[in-house]
Amino acid sequence: MPHLLAPYGAVLLASFGGPDGPDEVMGFLRRVAEGTGVPEARLAAVAEHYYARGGVSPINAANEALRAALADELARRGVLVPVLCGNRNSPPEYGDALDAACRAGAQSVVAVVTSAFASYSGCRQYREDFAAASAGRDLVIDKVRPFFNHPGFVAANVDALVDACAGLGQVDRVVFVTHSLPLAMQEGSLACGPGYVAQHLDLAEQVVAGACGRLGVPAWGWDLTYCSRSGSPRQPWLEPDVNDHLPVLAAQGVRRVVLVPFGFVCDHMEVVNDIDDEAGATARAHGMTVARAATAGTHPAFVSGLVDLLVERAATARALAAGDPLPERARVGALPALPDRCPADGCRREAGVDTGRPAGCTDIPLPLL
Repeated sequence: MPHLLAPYGAVLLASFGGPDGPDEVMGFLRRVAEGTGVPEARLAAVAEHYYARGGVSPINAANEALRAALADELARRGVLVPVLCGNRNSPPEYGDALDAACRAGAQSVVAVVTSAFASYSGCRQYREDFAAASAGRDLVIDKVRPFFNHPGFVAANVDALVDACAGLGQVDRVVFVTHSLPLAMQEGSLACGPGYVAQHLDLAEQVVAGACGRLGVPAWGWDLTYCSRSGSPRQPWLEPDVNDHLPVLAAQGVRRVVLVPFGFVCDHMEVVNDIDDEAGATARAHGMTVARAATAGTHPAFVSGLVDLLVERAATARALAAGDPLPERARVGALPALPDRCPADGCRREAGVDTGRPAGCTDIPLPLL
């Protein structure tokens, strides 16, 4: 009897990557910035964030923990296939993971990426990466849909907010934080339906409602803010930056704030540097007490939800091959589940613009994660 992931013979956990030591930092950052025109001085400044932590990005250990958790959950459901990590900018690279999948006998791979949201850098660029990595290999790669409104991801963020509030006591304001993007990328994300900003707003509504319902309190006021802007100051990006917004709240008398980094699935450099260190310092400098909610990480609901998405993608592939009705797709909130297969014009770097450049090349300076 075929297993739940048939026709897929392996799972790829695809991520951005990061350095594992000081000697890898600048090479990693140069690879991230290749073709973008980001000056060496900017890379050197970002490198200091890594050197302050021994030159090691937290993302690699977090991805390995998630990979192992996914493998365990699949095994619990009777699915014994390789679950492999592959990165855009550091070892193990996508090609390494695909070679391992081929050696295991897989003819098709289902990928889950460490971004919950649809945008160029969170969706389309991964698909470009997969197309480039699979060239010359007799292998099909399909990707699960963006999962910002999947019940498992929402549940993990609700639990995180509840736990953070318990540590803070009284809550004056909840400040959600995600990665900023150039406005051109926000416009490009609209081709898939609800854009990058709308996805975050929908998730924030569900997380606040879920946490307040659990705690039996009236809904808190909340805001969506951004972090980790990079690139030319002449290019407009999504705002407000969390470090600009916290002083505004302090001036309004807000004293107890929960920071919720729900735009990230694990604690990597943006979270520990831009939110824990920089935003935390900003809050304290303005007389605020701040608690930081956890990222989804290996929360059981998140892990189970990702496996549900893998199973859903496999069921969709089987239904399409057989001409059967497509499976239902779980989601919560006001927005629909996004497509399993993105439209041809989905998540471009700019609305209606496709430069035809190969994977990894862009005119827009991408975030330095």
